[in-house]
Amino acid sequence: KRLPNIVIILTDDMGYGDLGCYGQKRIKTPHLDRMATEGTRFTQFYAGSTVCAPSRCVLMTGLHLGHCYIRGNGKINLRPSDVTVAEVVKPAGYATGLFGKWGLGHEGSDGIPTRQGFDEFFGYLDQHHAHNYYPSFLIQNGKRVKLANVVPKEGQWGQGVATKKVQYSHDLIMQHAINFVDVHKDKPFFLYLAMTPPHANNEARNKGMEIPDYGIYKDKDWPEPQKGTAAMISRIDSDMGLLFERLKKHGIDKNTIVFFTSDNGPHAEGGNNPNFFDSNGPLRGIKRALYEGGIRVPFIV
Repeated sequence: KRLPNIVIILTDDMGYGDLGCYGQKRIKTPHLDRMATEGTRFTQFYAGSTVCAPSRCVLMTGLHLGHCYIRGNGKINLRPSDVTVAEVVKPAGYATGLFGKWGLGHEGSDGIPTRQGFDEFFGYLDQHHAHNYYPSFLIQNGKRVKLANVVPKEGQWGQGVATKKVQYSHDLIMQHAINFVDVHKDKPFFLYLAMTPPHANNEARNKGMEIPDYGIYKDKDWPEPQKGTAAMISRIDSDMGLLFERLKKHGIDKNTIVFFTSDNGPHAEGGNNPNFFDSNGPLRGIKRALYEGGIRVPFIV
């Protein structure tokens, strides 16, 4: 029999209580709720760390923070000696693709995805660059791809706030991920889709929940950042629906195992108030805290 396809979806700063299947009342997540009903919903799954880069290092290397190389949100790169999940599955015949936020290797280093087992990469290498949903460029494999957005006073790594917002990075990343499935549907593939929502653009301060529109939440009597947060989470949900639809269209949905989770607990950045939606559910603490709310995250298979 053909080996099963493997899909890992990692969202950014989604809390334990942000999905309907984990008790969320105000944000609509029908596709993920259905995934939980048809699959398995875990209630005691823990992220590798309370912040981005070390959590992703744990996920990709299988090592806990006492052993993995990247233990904080600095500018540290994986080494040639570090072994990722992608490097493990490639010898078994898997095509490997990463789309979204990496955070484990910068331009020109040995830590970039295509030097760590991935055949294809499109997205952000640097976690601070990933704050900006309308960047002036993204990285494809090892090279910058210019976008139509304009970011004045752009930082060294591409971070900043766009004044001309044309191309929403999450949508571009999703297009590449879906295309990867289309291209590799006839052989085993490992897709790591590291979505950036609902992380904030910290450089935009209280207007950091960047999204093209608020969708079904536009007329809610809510603070603007909360409309943005809800719209981001529902956008993740609808894109999960697109992914499942595409797997079914190709007739590979029964031979694909999909993991959905988050890199840490909910944030209080970009104007977001995690208490508004009770984003940590029954737990205490948020992102950066070692209380349960900072490290226990949604996990659906």
